Amino acid sequence: MVKEPNRNLRQMAVDTLRQAITTGEFPPGSHLGEVQVSEQLGISRGTLREALRQLQQEGLVEYGERGRVTVRLISEKDIINTFTVRAALEALAGETLASSYYREEHCRRLRAAVDRMARATRVSLEAQIEADLAFHELLVELTDNDALVRSWKLLEGPIRMCIMYRGLERALSNMSPGRHLEIVTAIESGDPVKTQSVISEHMVATAQALLFGTVRTRPRIEITGEN
Repeated sequence: MVKEPNRNLRQMAVDTLRQAITTGEFPPGSHLGEVQVSEQLGISRGTLREALRQLQQEGLVEYGERGRVTVRLISEKDIINTFTVRAALEALAGETLASSYYREEHCRRLRAAVDRMARATRVSLEAQIEADLAFHELLVELTDNDALVRSWKLLEGPIRMCIMYRGLERALSNMSPGRHLEIVTAIESGDPVKTQSVISEHMVATAQALLFGTVRTRPRIEITGEN
């Protein structure tokens, strides 16, 4: 972990620990001892406790007996629940953009994000993950709905943990630029219902890839963002 100077100590601790958890530096099940971690970060144990409480609210850590804090283990149910909520949020975002007066400009920016995804395929697995998440974050941010954006950002940590826990290779199977162009094309059509359906199917495929890999006969799971 690398400390970032000149920042609010509590927020610095939250950001540093979140990154360490979601990148696998602290894998699921790891014990986060107060003494060791506070010394690593150069903060008081009280400040660390505040940071850990926020990470608990984000679903990244959990408290056990005698206040023992560990990085949360990710179950198959957690993956399904996370992507069910994500599907609902992003389907709402897609519906909003498909109905927007500024739809053409939104799609221009989303296509630029898809281009960045294509370039990332020539860089690294990690770059592809970041480009994919950046596309979906932009999808939500373009709605100009602060509540929706905040809700999505609360899921970002658990989403990253799902990807890290199940393996980057599985996650990449549904991160092709072409799959994301389908979302942009649906928004361009101006059909909110079609857009909801395309995004919901995208989330189903992503969750299935994380749960079952790329096996063609993998069972279908029920995830929907449609009303």
